[in-house]
Amino acid sequence: MARTVKAPPERVFAVLADGWTYSDWVVGTVHIRDVDKSWPNPGSKLHHKAGPWPLSLHDSSTVLSCSPDKALRLKAGLWPLGEAIVDIRLEPADGGTSTRVVIEEDFEAGPLQWVSNKINDLLLHRRNIESLRRLADIAERAD
Repeated sequence: MARTVKAPPERVFAVLADGWTYSDWVVGTVHIRDVDKSWPNPGSKLHHKAGPWPLSLHDSSTVLSCSPDKALRLKAGLWPLGEAIVDIRLEPADGGTSTRVVIEEDFEAGPLQWVSNKINDLLLHRRNIESLRRLADIAERAD
């Protein structure tokens, strides 16, 4: 899934580097409970709540690797449903005034890992389209 954002990579990465904004752009994340001070350094965690009340789940996402202004790789938890590996890549576009943001997400563990079908693929696809739209809105309006 990809989208071109009308903001330079460093501005898009600034949104990714602010863990408190994740509930603003990641579809399904309804509340950020805490963000490690070292976020987005590898090993740091973002503690979140996902899903509607009263079914919301508390879990965390961990940074696996980070290359400022270029890439962020996360292990996103949503237990007892499982966890996913999320790769976010930022590629300069339009001479560096815009950014092509690519998100790839695959379940790595838990029951959702085994439920790969067209319906789930469509839901994940739609979720990532909306997440990219929200990320673009935040990065494009930042000054």
